[in-house]
Amino acid sequence: MTTMNTMQRRPLGRSGLQVAPLALGCNVFGWTADERTTFALLDAWTEAGGNLIDTADMYSTWVPGHVGGESETLIGRWLAQGGGRRERIVLATKVGKPMGAGRQGLSAAYIREAVDASLRRLRTDHIDLYQSHDDDERTPLAETLGAYAELIRAGKVRAIGASNYSATRLLEALRVSAEQGLPRYESLQPLYNPIDRQAFEAELEPVCVEHGIGVINFYGLAAGFLTGKYRKPEDVGASPRGDSVVKRYLNPRSLAVLAALDAVAARHGCPVGRVALAWQIARPSVTAPIASATSLAQLAELVAATTLVLTAEDIAQIDAASAWR
Repeated sequence: MTTMNTMQRRPLGRSGLQVAPLALGCNVFGWTADERTTFALLDAWTEAGGNLIDTADMYSTWVPGHVGGESETLIGRWLAQGGGRRERIVLATKVGKPMGAGRQGLSAAYIREAVDASLRRLRTDHIDLYQSHDDDERTPLAETLGAYAELIRAGKVRAIGASNYSATRLLEALRVSAEQGLPRYESLQPLYNPIDRQAFEAELEPVCVEHGIGVINFYGLAAGFLTGKYRKPEDVGASPRGDSVVKRYLNPRSLAVLAALDAVAARHGCPVGRVALAWQIARPSVTAPIASATSLAQLAELVAATTLVLTAEDIAQIDAASAWR
């Protein structure tokens, strides 16, 4: 397997955390990746130089019979094997999305409850990056940030981040942090890839650049569409989420973006997904795109994307095909 150059590690906002240029998404752990596969993927990821792994307490509540915590639980079992595993990773998880029986949101009381549950599942005494999974407009920002301040003081959390926040709310949170001396969101997790560009680039990206906020965007491969495995309606069976991917992305614009990625991939003699991730890694505002894998072969492709250097011509071709203004 290709090895990431550890000298390429990037600062995650002003948190002091240093991360490799790609994050491993753990939403598949306990769902389409069983325990044995999860352990193999995490071992291979760290051996290749990857260090940021991103999960959430609610992974994978969407699976019949699951209650949430499945991904965190498997990561915890992997960490429990020891061997320096905890020291090799930057562990990111999230709180706020529904976990059943009214357990959701960003109230101080719920955050205190949820972080302890995550720590138990993860079998660790601290979370490196604890993220608000969704904005909670019913809870004052000062209450949420104050709860995070308590966790940081207690050593349970090193830094905090936001996911799925609008630019307006992110700016408001930064203002509250500055005015009240509370921890600030050091990272943002937005939807972003060569197809889904507008929401991030139009409003969120300028905020992140101005305030030095790290960006760890999700759907780096557009739920698999940017690997090229969905090119016609009949490809719906290519994965368990094929139906939703085809409905969302199989359209003329997305196919034009895929064609541009195909052309660049042909020049470099590599798979199209590698190019899609390399394009994101090359964007100055992006710290580390998030992508997941369910096999060692898929993981090798993710790692290889971190060493692919696109030319100005490559980037311009992809930019033109995916332009939104």
